[in-house]
Amino acid sequence: MNILTQQAQFDHPCPIRNVLHRIGDQWSLLVLETLSRKTLRFNEIGREINDISKQMLSRTLKRLEQDGFITRTVFAEVPPRVEYALTDVGRSFLVPMQALVQWADANHATICESRRQY
Repeated sequence: MNILTQQAQFDHPCPIRNVLHRIGDQWSLLVLETLSRKTLRFNEIGREINDISKQMLSRTLKRLEQDGFITRTVFAEVPPRVEYALTDVGRSFLVPMQALVQWADANHATICESRRQY
């Protein structure tokens, strides 16, 4: 990936597409919801979202950290302890995220019925 491609990835001209592309994947909202309750370790998050693979959880956590939604804290212990927590940006996203989740829950049956009829 060249420098211009990398720059375009970080400075996408459309903020809506840029952000929704990152948080609109299959797992990000579930990880953010899980971390909304408390700071957790990797395996604890994995147990809360029991159908996510370790590889996908790792990728999702890295992307959320890169985008500033979560922090990753490594403690100098043996074995090393790593904890994940929401940042201020991550906490600020909970309100619109929860509104979207409630809307989806309220309209899910109607949407599924429309798909069947289509």
